[in-house]
Amino acid sequence: MPTKLAPANVLSWASDIEPGTIEQAARTARLPFVRGHVALMPDAHVGIGATVGSVIPTEGAIVPACVGVDIGCGMIASETSLSASDLPDDLSKLMPLVEQRIPAGVGQGHEHPATDEALGTLGRPHSDLTAKQEHTTACQFGTLGSGNHFVEVCVDERGVVWTVLHSGSRGIGNQLATRHMKIAKRLMDDWFIPLEDPSLAYLVQGTPQFTAYIEDMLWAQRYAMASRAQMNEAITRSLFEVVGFGFVVSTTNCHHNFTAREHHHGRSMWITRKGAIKADVGDHGVIPGSMGTRSYIVRGRGNQASYTSCSHGAGRRMSRARARAELTTESLTAAMAGRTWNADKAPELLDEHPDSYKDIDRVMADQEDLVEVLHTLTQVFNYKGTK
Repeated sequence: MPTKLAPANVLSWASDIEPGTIEQAARTARLPFVRGHVALMPDAHVGIGATVGSVIPTEGAIVPACVGVDIGCGMIASETSLSASDLPDDLSKLMPLVEQRIPAGVGQGHEHPATDEALGTLGRPHSDLTAKQEHTTACQFGTLGSGNHFVEVCVDERGVVWTVLHSGSRGIGNQLATRHMKIAKRLMDDWFIPLEDPSLAYLVQGTPQFTAYIEDMLWAQRYAMASRAQMNEAITRSLFEVVGFGFVVSTTNCHHNFTAREHHHGRSMWITRKGAIKADVGDHGVIPGSMGTRSYIVRGRGNQASYTSCSHGAGRRMSRARARAELTTESLTAAMAGRTWNADKAPELLDEHPDSYKDIDRVMADQEDLVEVLHTLTQVFNYKGTK
């Protein structure tokens, strides 16, 4: 159940939360166009510009930093026809197929750009792209990126095999978001508007700058969702090749960094979810844990206090720098025992150590009023990109 954080206009579902996170969310909640409280999900933690794991209702303006630089980042998961008994004892043959078909890492892309046919249904962003951006956008379509983006094969409580994937809008989403954040900051300076945090610079509805951001953001969301779908086809196809048979039963594809126009508490508002999933009644979502832990397939309960939202994952409890300083590759390797993963890159993946994240089971317990757990997934295969 949520806790009202007074005097801040913040409602929190997190039983494990740092003071800095509350302070950051309170600064956002004090913006004059926020309508209602800011909702903090159980995985909330300090983010760049705005709190990760926050849901922000606004009227008449949007803060680009509250969506963040990875516009449309989200999850896709597919239930397959396979059972755990169908899987080989060693999934190492799957790794080279995934590495070949789903390039991962900073700046990585396909050797051959996506065709106009693959990208054509997405339309065009509002902002003009340079020739270099056009090329990068095509090459990075259907690629993973780095950080906490991953591909997994999991087994649920029934012994059913799933694929799970986390990715966003890659370099082009970052560049578009950064462009609009700079525009918002410049407008604050031009209009002599003081802010507690310059990162909370906003765009006012009805202005050309607001319209441009919305169109670019919606395009980046479409790009991210279609890119996930392409990678999902690649991982399921690769898995079925290794096993020798299989098909996809159902798929859930959902954003957790986005803004949408929604109706809540009797008014139409912009609901910005930065590290949060839409969880209205019947909505299906994917909530991943960290490496070496569990992930969850959930169904929303439509809790209006959270603006029909839930957490997007476990949430960090250590910065990447702190994780690298305090944790070891030996303990990471021990945590990943029994799984096929890119263990040769353990030093580069140290900041993704499970101990650098919150306890996913505690996160799920904190949001029992937000979602119903349909399936609990345990990893057997994990692939991540590195810098």
